[in-house]
Amino acid sequence: MVGVAGRTYPAVEFEIEPERVAAFARAIGADPSGGVPPTFATVYSLGTTAPQLFGDEEAAVDFARLLHAEQEFQWHRHPRIGETLTSRARVASDTSRRGMRFVSFETDTTDADGAPLCRSRALFVIRS
Repeated sequence: MVGVAGRTYPAVEFEIEPERVAAFARAIGADPSGGVPPTFATVYSLGTTAPQLFGDEEAAVDFARLLHAEQEFQWHRHPRIGETLTSRARVASDTSRRGMRFVSFETDTTDADGAPLCRSRALFVIRS
């Protein structure tokens, strides 16, 4: 296996649609009229970019052995309904130790003007 640290993936656009935000809010017990819940970042940030890593044959992520170990978000501001966002991901690190592989995956999301909106950091552990 060749590590893929430093690999970047193409930008992905995502529109913050009112129906999708309302459904997400209801699913987590939030008020659908309260705007975009902070945890909706799992959809527009990580959810749009992680499939690129998982579909990358050279990254060789084995779902049967995958554990999503950590997740964090850092916001510059929260998105508004109707905005179109752009997310770009990279593999921040890819290391192995004690029979496990640790892949740190970061996504930066910007608004239509290119201003920073959110950074997502995930740690995936893949057991050997």
